[in-house]
Amino acid sequence: MNFSVLELYDFLAKGGPVMVPLIGISLWMWVLIFERSIVFWMLKRPVDNKAASNLPMLKNIAASRKIEERLINAIAQNGCKDGIPDPSLADAYIKKEKNMLRRNLSTINILAAIAPLLGLLGTVVGMVATFDVISAFGTGNANAMAGGISTALITTQSGLLVAVPGLFMGAFLSRTAQGIAAGLDDFAGLIRRTG
Repeated sequence: MNFSVLELYDFLAKGGPVMVPLIGISLWMWVLIFERSIVFWMLKRPVDNKAASNLPMLKNIAASRKIEERLINAIAQNGCKDGIPDPSLADAYIKKEKNMLRRNLSTINILAAIAPLLGLLGTVVGMVATFDVISAFGTGNANAMAGGISTALITTQSGLLVAVPGLFMGAFLSRTAQGIAAGLDDFAGLIRRTG
């Protein structure tokens, strides 16, 4: 099933004015989803052994994530007393990293939750248009009523098409962030034991 650009434009135009913010919300949400996906992918890449060699005491516990590499570098540069890592610096760094991990996740979930509400608003707009046609022409003119009903259905469908994958991706990214944060907590425990 091929859609041309004109057919897509016609579909969006039939959805009425509510389609504009719905498209905007969808684009904004997917930009944030891709941004978080790239950030999380980068954090899961293997640690550079050079970073672990900055602090010999942590060389053996440098796990397999870039986020730990940054923590090792931060401790090596600022947080050692006589070659022993300072646990308070690790705790402050981990708190900062956890905030970075959660960035934009609530926005993604909010945008996904707003989409079906905008679809519902479009449904109301379409039904109001249908009732306006009924009041002007009666129920005998089915073609005139079809435009309002079409608007109602298109916006409802579009709102759900934006919301369902957005909610799924928001939940997936939240679980990923929690997993990375748990790994950071484990890593901090190793640092505390070496300190």
